[in-house]
Amino acid sequence: MRLLLIAFQFLTIIPLPFSSRCEKEDLGRSTAFFPIIGLIIGGLLAGSNWLLSPWIARSLCDALLIALLALITGALHLDGLADVCDGLAARGSRERFLAIMKDSQVGAVGAVGLVLGILLKWQALAAVPVEFKWQALLLFPALARFGQVLTMTGARHARQDGLGATFVQGMGKTTLLLAFATVAVVSYYLLGFSGTLALAAVCLLTVAGRIFFQRKLGGLTGDTIGCISELNEILALVVISALAAIKF
Repeated sequence: MRLLLIAFQFLTIIPLPFSSRCEKEDLGRSTAFFPIIGLIIGGLLAGSNWLLSPWIARSLCDALLIALLALITGALHLDGLADVCDGLAARGSRERFLAIMKDSQVGAVGAVGLVLGILLKWQALAAVPVEFKWQALLLFPALARFGQVLTMTGARHARQDGLGATFVQGMGKTTLLLAFATVAVVSYYLLGFSGTLALAAVCLLTVAGRIFFQRKLGGLTGDTIGCISELNEILALVVISALAAIKF
């Protein structure tokens, strides 16, 4: 229970009426519960959709849901997406890439990447057929947060003092297997074979992103993990909408 609360406090900004003791190694161990926190976030989105959809147009409802997702998570991973876009645009050395990501200011390319990422997520959600919408809302945050676990497990870290490094040091195969078992069962339960294919797509993108950043930077940072997570949210919604449209 304590590790679940630690994961909840890290992945959301929702205040809890009590605090939980957290040792350094607990951060890595708490990642086993990341997909469950993703389901909780998805449940909040699905509940909000149930309340809003009878009263407002679909496009506006979907935009509000994407805004709510950013609010619940404190836009934590959106910041990573913007920083990585700025780093890639610099086209410099590893050190320059890392320095740009560490800079708190967002550049022009980062702003463009941020806007495009939000627009793609909004339109991907809008493309999900209404009969599968609540399942998609529950599932895509869980898939992306499993992607975070897969990204970090056994990875090298580009900085020794970053938060990403702290997580990586406390993780192992057990946390990955627990996270995978959770998301695999949920994916199949919610969307059947389509959910399983969405999980497979997230795994492929995650592995590709991890290989790219480890070659580019010699390891991962919190920003690169956040960037991959944002891309996985978009991909999960795209795959779910595509498979639902062709009734796979």
